[in-house]
Amino acid sequence: MSTEKPKKRAKGQWLSILAYLLIGAACGLLIPQYVEHRYGGDVSLAALLGWFAVLLACVYAAMLIQIVIHEAGHLVFGLATGYRFSSFRILSLMWLKENGKIRLTRLSLAGTGGQCLMSPPELKDGKMPVMLYNFGGALMNVIASLIFLVLALLCPAWSLGQVVLLELAIIGFAYALMNGLPLGTGPVNNDGRNALDISRSPAAMRAFWIQMKVNELTARGVRVKDMPREWFTMPSDEEMRNGIIATIGALSCSRLMDEQRFEEAEQQMAHILSRENGVAGLHRALMTCDRMYVELVGQNRREVLDRMMSDDQQKIMKAMKRFPSVLRTEYALALLSDRNAEKAEAVRAQFDKTARTYPYPSEIAGERELMDIAAKRAEQPAALQAEAGR
Repeated sequence: MSTEKPKKRAKGQWLSILAYLLIGAACGLLIPQYVEHRYGGDVSLAALLGWFAVLLACVYAAMLIQIVIHEAGHLVFGLATGYRFSSFRILSLMWLKENGKIRLTRLSLAGTGGQCLMSPPELKDGKMPVMLYNFGGALMNVIASLIFLVLALLCPAWSLGQVVLLELAIIGFAYALMNGLPLGTGPVNNDGRNALDISRSPAAMRAFWIQMKVNELTARGVRVKDMPREWFTMPSDEEMRNGIIATIGALSCSRLMDEQRFEEAEQQMAHILSRENGVAGLHRALMTCDRMYVELVGQNRREVLDRMMSDDQQKIMKAMKRFPSVLRTEYALALLSDRNAEKAEAVRAQFDKTARTYPYPSEIAGERELMDIAAKRAEQPAALQAEAGR
């Protein structure tokens, strides 16, 4: 059963919803004001709807622009404090540094509109600069929004330029609040929450460094199982309450899966998911995918799989339906639970398609091995499968 600090996460989710409602309300007030000043009181329904569509499109464009500005903030302030470029993602488009060159790949993560990952500087006396890197996105949103606001005031009153600039400013300030306030807002924790968790202990600082190094080595093609073992020591239950340290717990389970130590992985994942801790919602859902896979290639009990496949789990898996570990689990489900070879082949075809543009080939290699294990398991007679699962 998940006990993922539900009250704190619900509070964060409500604040995010409130911020988006404020964006909608503020921009919604701008649209009729603009139309009224353009046409006076004499405006046709067609003209009203047309301008509404135009300005609504401007709102979506402004949101995308502010996402780019936010991630650029992480990049700029990261470079200024000793970090090195690793990857830069907007929506599903990702620019990744590989062997000294930048290549375009694709990656989608539920709950994120973008992400800037960087290689960290070395720890000195257990410390490294973290605040500017983490708050850089929110700071850049504020700086850009102030510039947009000043430019809006210089435009003719209720001109199209002024309205669009005001939309950009409003959305930028809202993004700064949503990312700067320390909240656990859903699938992933925001920048403010990460910075708060890092500041709480030297162990969290080291955990953040390890997390960044794992990202760096993964981008270089190193598999998790081949990285330094000491990075993946399972934290205590008390330490796991810290969101940054909790990521090490999730990475420890990922390493066990990559090493194909399924029984140990299941024990660790079941323990983590049964307790209140700082593991983010996205990591919990992906961990549940791993548990489902382990159950499928093990005892393969329908009632256990049904309990894992909660409504929330199904939503995350649907949102992450092109993610390699989710596809691997769907493949195992089709083969070993549904006994549907045709469906399994369709999933595998989708996996192969995803693999062609996925940024981390080392992860793809590990997932292919797990899919091959599921395929071999499906070839066994039912009696042997039952015996192997005991």
